[in-house]
Amino acid sequence: MNKQQLIEKLSLEPHIEGGYFSRTYSSGLKTELPNSKQRCLLSSIFYMLTDDSPIGHLHKNKSDIIHYFHGGSALTYLIIDPDGNLDRKVLGFDLDGGQQLQLLVRGGCWKATVLEAGEFGLISEAVSPGFEYEDMELAKPEIIKNQFPHLWDRISKYVR
Repeated sequence: MNKQQLIEKLSLEPHIEGGYFSRTYSSGLKTELPNSKQRCLLSSIFYMLTDDSPIGHLHKNKSDIIHYFHGGSALTYLIIDPDGNLDRKVLGFDLDGGQQLQLLVRGGCWKATVLEAGEFGLISEAVSPGFEYEDMELAKPEIIKNQFPHLWDRISKYVR
């Protein structure tokens, strides 16, 4: 399938951080967070970057997220931990070349995702506790410049 067929078959819509997504599951089970808000125990989405929307812009989530590669071209992840260490991981099928099929990004880490070649890269994400938009923060240039001045030249193109 090509990207347009996948967008239609999976009911994908544009995502605020870039690319396309569709929520596929929200657990009926709830958990209580330290701030007294209830969240579903787990949620899951399809997420796809395409050649016309190749960047999932820098953002962070409060929850842990596991990313599962499904197909298309490899996706590169840039992950900044709370101490300011930048890590680069690639999701894809070339296991001998250092790519991996799944990736855990801990809550509180900044991340950007990039489709560097090809028409699309398709993944799923499982989020626990379940995803809520209020638990996500899109990076603002002034915050990232101040927090990570040593990384700005390497990550600025992934900040809106």
